[in-house]
Amino acid sequence: MRIATALVFVLLFLACKPDTTREKDPPQYNILWIVADDLGTDLGCYGNTVIHTPNLDQLASQSVRYTNLNSTTAVCSPSRSGLITGMYPVTLDVHQHRTQFKNELPAGVKPITEYFKEAGYFVTNGNGKEDAKGGKTDYNFKYSPSDMYQGVHWRQRPYGTPFFAQIQVFYPHRPFHEDENHPVDPDRVDIPPYYPDHELIRKDWALYLETVQLADKQVGTVLDQLQEDGLLDSTIIFFFGDQGRPHARAKQFLYNAGTNTPLLVRWPDGRGAGTVSDALVSNIDIPVATMHLAGIPMPKNIQGVDFLDSNTQREYLFTMRDRRDETVDRIRSVRNKQFKYTRNYYPDRAYTQYNVYKEMRYPALPLMRMLNEQGKLNPIQQRFISDYRPQEELYDLVNDPFEINNLAANEEYASQREELKKVLEAWVAENDKGMYPEDEKEIEAAYQQAQSRKTKILSDRGLSPAYTDEEMVDFWMKELKLEE
Repeated sequence: MRIATALVFVLLFLACKPDTTREKDPPQYNILWIVADDLGTDLGCYGNTVIHTPNLDQLASQSVRYTNLNSTTAVCSPSRSGLITGMYPVTLDVHQHRTQFKNELPAGVKPITEYFKEAGYFVTNGNGKEDAKGGKTDYNFKYSPSDMYQGVHWRQRPYGTPFFAQIQVFYPHRPFHEDENHPVDPDRVDIPPYYPDHELIRKDWALYLETVQLADKQVGTVLDQLQEDGLLDSTIIFFFGDQGRPHARAKQFLYNAGTNTPLLVRWPDGRGAGTVSDALVSNIDIPVATMHLAGIPMPKNIQGVDFLDSNTQREYLFTMRDRRDETVDRIRSVRNKQFKYTRNYYPDRAYTQYNVYKEMRYPALPLMRMLNEQGKLNPIQQRFISDYRPQEELYDLVNDPFEINNLAANEEYASQREELKKVLEAWVAENDKGMYPEDEKEIEAAYQQAQSRKTKILSDRGLSPAYTDEEMVDFWMKELKLEE
């Protein structure tokens, strides 16, 4: 990918530094979001040594790379709802995953696409192909894609019109796919300590990494399109994921594995190229920064901040979990640069309370239960599949990046616990506007939908509704070609 920088754009962008002066006479940048589905920080540019991600690694060398982007939640529909509004899902009452009886957004709240259209931008959402249908939205409120977006690719815009485009990359969402050109050796992958070191876990993880490599190829195609169209010198590129890894203790949960995702921001003038920022960034900050770049006045209800402005850096990040499909839950979390505090509102429920999607798609769950029955899990691994969880969790993210040593009951860390607890309680009181308990008809609709999926999947796999963990593990061993 060859990138040239025209002098006129150098002068233009140097005049638009990421501070409050950007609002005075903003240029008409093109702005591109490339959004991957379920992507952890498992890229070469983030230190993974077994993965092959040349396009993203090159993009990172031309970008500012952020290490602390966290999505507000670890599942797509509320996360994407927050992303497209710049507001917390729990404030908008869009925090339950894929409600069947969706509401309009509250009065005065609009998707940011509306502001971009009003500002004269051509607004698109696609998957990188001009002749394709629109890209993933999955917003948890009533909306019309044809009203929100004017096309699926920037090439459809009127000549000379600036664009705000989104390209949705489905990878590495499950089911995983092989990368025949660059297979990943399961014996070389690093497995987090909260999973057993088992060949099934390793093979599943290797396939995840291969699917990330397929995402990298798709990103390369998009960047090539920009270059072919002569737009690299006039387009700011954001690359990020809608949430973290699609693994058992990641997706749906508030550990970093579930919410931490890459963020690369490439400036056409090369500003900050190859640098790394550890600033705390929420995904609801991305739309705010994007609107500032376009010179769009900020609506009063917006809750994100402009992370590109050094004067508006976050001290705390907030994440949240609620019902996921048919599984009712409520978790809230806050973190600063070093510590994370989590409140579990249902401590009497297992982390792994039954969820059809995860039970049918994640080999680790039946495997861990089977190994536990055989006495083959250590205490760290047992904790995640126990029948209960603590009401409070506190982790030192610097010294315990896997979040396995809960310090909430350790009096040596009482001051950190109390500080974050008070911050979280105040935030919940001000921002948590969702209805509790949720309407029973929503829960029942989600349950029936999940049961229908379960029946079909079990039938396709030749398993009965009374399947055992051993039978499901046997299916996965054969499915992943570990047994004949």
